[in-house]
Amino acid sequence: MDLERQIQVLVDNAPQDGTTPKAIKAIAPVLTLVASQLEHSDYYILQTLDQGWVLTTLSNRAQPEIEKNVIYAFPTLKNAADFQSVSDPEVLAVTVPVTHILFQMLAIETLTSIVFFDTPGNLTAGIEVRRDNLQQLIQTQLQQIRSVPRSYPSNLPPDIA
Repeated sequence: MDLERQIQVLVDNAPQDGTTPKAIKAIAPVLTLVASQLEHSDYYILQTLDQGWVLTTLSNRAQPEIEKNVIYAFPTLKNAADFQSVSDPEVLAVTVPVTHILFQMLAIETLTSIVFFDTPGNLTAGIEVRRDNLQQLIQTQLQQIRSVPRSYPSNLPPDIA
């Protein structure tokens, strides 16, 4: 599914509360920009039976007190299955559109980043998308939207005041 269609599915499946679909449309350029820099339109995410995404906590070898929580996104089902050293019947790999992964990333407060593996069979080199970087891009996008002057009908007389 192409990125434009993925965004439309996000909008269509959003709560129709008058706010969420508009918010998705407002941040769609950022989601599309980041997603377009990745190789695949869909990735496999490890998920528990209750549909929670599997977070992996990584710690810095030199400074073990520094930790970050990541989610891994795999290019193939085999890569996702191979990643688990011990097969866990409580965890399965599900395919998720890349823009949906990025959008969901915003909702998982404990998440530091998502590591996207783009090359099938290579689980040593991934592209890290940090949550705080994505949030910053979105804030910039929203500020640009707010700063665009509203256009008013040009058929109003100039001396209307």
